[in-house]
Amino acid sequence: MSGQMSFTDFLQTVATDDAPSAKLSPALTALWHDQRGEWEVAHRLVQEDGGENGSWVHAYLHRKEGDEANAAYWYRRAGQPMASGTLAAEWEQIVRALLDPSE
Repeated sequence: MSGQMSFTDFLQTVATDDAPSAKLSPALTALWHDQRGEWEVAHRLVQEDGGENGSWVHAYLHRKEGDEANAAYWYRRAGQPMASGTLAAEWEQIVRALLDPSE
């Protein structure tokens, strides 16, 4: 649900826009807020998103928070393996996957 936004475009909106695009999915909106240091806003958004994508972002956020047990639960709900790389790499991986689900 990205409206064909590229990863570069997404990064640009994070850097320059006052608010995320209304066309973004809740999961991408959460990642937009997370990148701006707004963890609480991001977490609230994914708590309201019961889908697999929201669960994936939820897992990432709890991993970022340092709550590995809670993150593991959300990775299972998302059908994703527990991440082990850097948080920055995982953030990018999730954004890219959600922007282009065909990848």
